[in-house]
Parts: sequence; structure tokens; C-alpha cells
Amino acid sequence: MTVEYPGKGDPARSLALLWRTSERASRKGKPELSVERIVRAAIDVADAEGLAALSMRRVAEKLGVGTMSLYTYVPGKPELLDVMLDTVYGETARPEDVPGGWRARLELIARENFALYLRHPWLLQVAASRPVLGPNVTAKYDYELRAIDGIGLTDLEMDSVITLVTGFVHGTARGAVEAAQAESQTGMTDVQWWAAHAPFLSRISDPAMFPTASRVGQAAGEALQAAYSPEHAFEFGLQRVLDGVEVLVNSRSAG
Repeated sequence: MTVEYPGKGDPARSLALLWRTSERASRKGKPELSVERIVRAAIDVADAEGLAALSMRRVAEKLGVGTMSLYTYVPGKPELLDVMLDTVYGETARPEDVPGGWRARLELIARENFALYLRHPWLLQVAASRPVLGPNVTAKYDYELRAIDGIGLTDLEMDSVITLVTGFVHGTARGAVEAAQAESQTGMTDVQWWAAHAPFLSRISDPAMFPTASRVGQAAGEALQAAYSPEHAFEFGLQRVLDGVEVLVNSRSAG
């Protein structure tokens, strides 16, 4: 899978777009365009066709305008991708009042991020090592940090906890998207796949040679009705991650 890296465009022009410090108005006699319309069209293309299909030409086709008209508002695809990222990261809910303390707040953050990846699978194709420095990304990070502010962690630990939670979500969301796409790509549901392979698995899976794998694999397959359940992986893993954070938090209060 090809990975896109944000921030490849001109930093000054990207930041101007992200923070909307300058935006040209539509010219008379031309179809009404704006950065917002262009970005929304680009997100629609990426959602429906994947990030590989995204281009200035494809976005122009979506809007029914000439490709060159987009460059009045957006310098190019790298800058467009930056604004797309910042825009979709603005979709996560950020309620101030979340009953249940820091653990409930972190759980909400995880679920909001997981849902975001499912709505926009192309996000999984964008490297997260260099964040886009836009208003929505900044506000999201600030909200996530405030969820665990004042519970006894150092600033570095707070940043590390958010990285841990969002990193876990990223990994499980990738599994969920791949599982969702498996049926369309192979033409078989998980149940159909297992039914087709079961006769062969019974021949090659020797309980005497692989006793633990045979026992656990059978138990998991029967419980999940699949080789892998993204829902179970997310729910089970999230609670274990939060358990680990709780140990850290409790160690601070005990000290």
C-alpha cells in the first residue's frame, strides 16, 4: 500500500490554507468555488475511490470545473491533502462533560478515532509521523491531552498515553478496514471462506503436532465465527490498554 506523507507542499502556502489567512473570492462569471468546496470534493473522491485516485484533475471533474481553476484556491495536491486531513480530524466529538473520569474520556477518544478511520479509510494511507499543523488537528490534540490532565502524569507521560491509545486505534482500524474490504475483494464472506477451507484445514492441522494452536484456534474460530474479528480486537484491546494506563495512574497516586 502506498503511503502518502503530509507536509510535502510549500509550508507557508499550506499553513495559509490551513488557517485560512488568505482566500480568493470567486471571479465573476465563473462557477462559485472555495477552498471548502474543493476540499469537500477531494474528501468525497478519497472516500469513494481511495487516495490513489486523488488528483487535482479528478477533483475538478467532481466539481464540474476546469482543472486550472482549482489552482486559484489550492496550490497543488500536497497542500490539498494537508487541508483534507485537518478537515476530517475536525469531525471527532469533543464533549467537555464525560461521566466516568479520565478512563471514560480516553475510551471516548479511542472510539471517536476508530469511527473516523472507518468513515475515511484513506487516512490509514497517510503517515502519522509528521502531523499537519492545522487548527482542527491542534484542537483535537489539545482536547485529548485535557482528557488526562491533572491525574498525576507528567507532560511527557500525557503525550505518550495519547500516542499509545491512538496508535492502538490506528492498528485495529487497519484490521477492520481490511476485513471489511476482504469480501468485496475476494467475493467471499468470512463464513464462506472458512467453509471452503475447512476440509483442507482438517487435513493439515494435526492436534498432535500443534496442540496449543489447534485448541486455541478452534476455540477462537467458534467464538468469533472468523479467523479475526476487528470488533473483538478493538473492544478487548482497548480495555487492556486502559488497564495499563490505570496501573500507571495508580502508581502515581500511591507514591
